[in-house]
Amino acid sequence: MLTAVLAALLHALTPLPAAADTDAGATPGGAPADWTARPGGGADDRDARPYVYLEGTPGTALHDRLTVTNSGRAPLTVRLRGDGRAGAWARFAEDTVTVPPRTRAEVPLALTVPPAATPGDASGELVAAGRGAEIRVPVRVRIGGPTLAALTVEDVEIAGGAIRYALVNRGNAVLRPRLAVRVEGVFGTLLDRPERPLSLELAPGRRVERTEPWPDAPALDAVTVRLRVTASGGARDEAEASATYVPVAPAVGGGLLLLGGLAALVSRAYRKRRTGRGAPPRPEPPEPPGTGAPPGAGASGPDHGHRPLAQAGARP
Repeated sequence: MLTAVLAALLHALTPLPAAADTDAGATPGGAPADWTARPGGGADDRDARPYVYLEGTPGTALHDRLTVTNSGRAPLTVRLRGDGRAGAWARFAEDTVTVPPRTRAEVPLALTVPPAATPGDASGELVAAGRGAEIRVPVRVRIGGPTLAALTVEDVEIAGGAIRYALVNRGNAVLRPRLAVRVEGVFGTLLDRPERPLSLELAPGRRVERTEPWPDAPALDAVTVRLRVTASGGARDEAEASATYVPVAPAVGGGLLLLGGLAALVSRAYRKRRTGRGAPPRPEPPEPPGTGAPPGAGASGPDHGHRPLAQAGARP
């Protein structure tokens, strides 16, 4: 079937009604001034689809068309390619197409869903580039099978006046997250932002790092930041981080005072220990010879302080 499509008419050229001539080139905003690219099927821009939407199961080939309109006075050559997850699955009948002046070309495309694709939503873009300008056409693919909405908030940290975090889509459905922020300090709540939608569309498997501004962060406090994220389909997750805010100058001064006090206490204790310890006793000089007790005297020598006892029966 795919071979038949590619072998079919590659350039369905349809003359356009006469229109005012426009200069070739691009507008100051970057959009081309004289050509457009959009999903095929509409008779004019009012009937054009906002994006290419396809549905299928893993392993199937889905078909659509891209319409390139040249309203200028010169032939237009555009290069076609796919971008993003679903865009990378697309293949055009021709990667380069030349469209005559005031003519519209319908370019067939085939989008093959990988056999191992996870059920859910996949997104991407079809890109047309020519005459120094580029047009991106969104493409959405709904892959058959059970869907799972899973969202996590990770790597929360506090850096100055901002809260940094990462959101990761761990399911197989496209998510549009909502975020709530709460910060608690020692003396109460410092920040309480209710849940609000983020300007973000998170494709399956995609990780996005974001920053939440917090200009009123305290100068001295210990805080805990809690982030809560939700999305449709029951996706929900919470994460937190803690930080301590201490002024630099007072912290340095306090540290020096503490070190000085400890040094004074240690020095005082050392001096007290040295003064409380007595001098060692001096040794007694040796007794000179000849001063010993006479024979028969007691070990302690004669008692000069007392008279000897009278002999028994002797008169005084």
